[in-house]
Amino acid sequence: MSTTSNILVLCTGNSCRSQLLHGYLQQQLAGRATVYSAGVEVHGLNPRAVQVMAEDGVNISHHTSNHVDEYSAVPFDFVLTVCDHANEVCPAFPSSAQKLHHNFPDPAKATGTEEEVMQEFRSVRDQVKDYARDFVRAQFATT
Repeated sequence: MSTTSNILVLCTGNSCRSQLLHGYLQQQLAGRATVYSAGVEVHGLNPRAVQVMAEDGVNISHHTSNHVDEYSAVPFDFVLTVCDHANEVCPAFPSSAQKLHHNFPDPAKATGTEEEVMQEFRSVRDQVKDYARDFVRAQFATT
């Protein structure tokens, strides 16, 4: 019987990018990993992130925006930073955690019409979805 992995997705505010990746990893790794997301700050769950995930069949409306310090006692196997700021200020985790970094654009900084802003959220969501799929294949492939 195998144990499940603990994965932390870390971003600046834990409102968009980390929430998107949290949602996809939770969906793809159900029963194989416990997924957490947090920020080096707490900005609250972005309603547009909830909306674009719902469009793709993933419900993250129950997620909360958490500070990384809340998980200091969790033995993480992976720490995934999804923005350069979080990568630069990421607190030290036990050496057993494998740290991976990918900088995604921040859709919360998109400007323009509501449709243009939503298109940026969808674009980032799709990039995050591809990253989640590749991460799961690389780290959790069955042999």
